[in-house]
Amino acid sequence: MHYYGGIALLLYFQRDYSDARGTLTASFIAFFVGAATVIYNIDLWSFAKRSGIHFIIMLITVYPILLLSGWFTISTVLDAFQVLIFFVLVGIILWLVMITLAKVFSW
Repeated sequence: MHYYGGIALLLYFQRDYSDARGTLTASFIAFFVGAATVIYNIDLWSFAKRSGIHFIIMLITVYPILLLSGWFTISTVLDAFQVLIFFVLVGIILWLVMITLAKVFSW
């Protein structure tokens, strides 16, 4: 996140505010996603439990970031719900891709 934050700061100083905000937002998302992956190292928990807890952590951290990012127009509760649906669909796709890669490469 340090490098992304530095890039965001440089973009801000160059008055490229939109890209600075987007880069900083992406760095926060990357930080929380990366930090939460340690959950998958807890071998005492079932895979379903690890996946469920990871989803809850993403819902608590990444979803609000998406709502505040400026990437989506949020003017009604329905707009926030549509972002939630997008969040869930992208999460499912990424989860399936990572499961497939883990099986292929025996992670």
